[in-house]
Amino acid sequence: MLALHFRSVADFFVLRIRYVPNPASDTVGRLIRAHNRWPMIHDPHLLGYLSLPVLMLGAFGLYALGRRQRPLLAMIGVCLTATGTIYLGGVFGLFTALMRGIGEVDATLLDGAVATYAAVTADRGAYALTRALAQLAMPGLALQAFALWRAPSIPIHAPLLVGAGCALFVAFWDIDNLMFAGGLCVLAGILPYARALRTVTPGT
Repeated sequence: MLALHFRSVADFFVLRIRYVPNPASDTVGRLIRAHNRWPMIHDPHLLGYLSLPVLMLGAFGLYALGRRQRPLLAMIGVCLTATGTIYLGGVFGLFTALMRGIGEVDATLLDGAVATYAAVTADRGAYALTRALAQLAMPGLALQAFALWRAPSIPIHAPLLVGAGCALFVAFWDIDNLMFAGGLCVLAGILPYARALRTVTPGT
């Protein structure tokens, strides 16, 4: 999903510490000109939206491990992850519907479409609240990872990698290359948990 935000490999190496959104007029004008002439499945926000059940399954898998080691921390973590995932669905669903909807707007209505896009995606109000709540998924995952700190089957580097990746997500939200790096950290850190989950006996 994050990789699809880059038009070229060189774009990945353009480092920004602070997110600066593209002008609404540029984004809306490009969407209207494109007129949805690409499959919906190529939309990275749709891919993120459709993959959210996998995030929930992963959270419950981590809870199945963590509840045997540190049950309270695991419970808090899975609750945060589940809550954040619900609001992530709001963020991804908003952008999927908004991008495809604007692609159907007539070019003569450009000014109205720009004003609508700017108002909906402004860093305040309902969108800002939804985005802030969506970020709860990351500290939730980190807490679930640390619930298994020094567990026999989990190497020490695993929760550190997951925690570092989640921290990158929250600290650099909307900065795609740093979030991509955070995603790689989470993926590398979560692999030992996946292996450990295979040994869990149902009902234990």
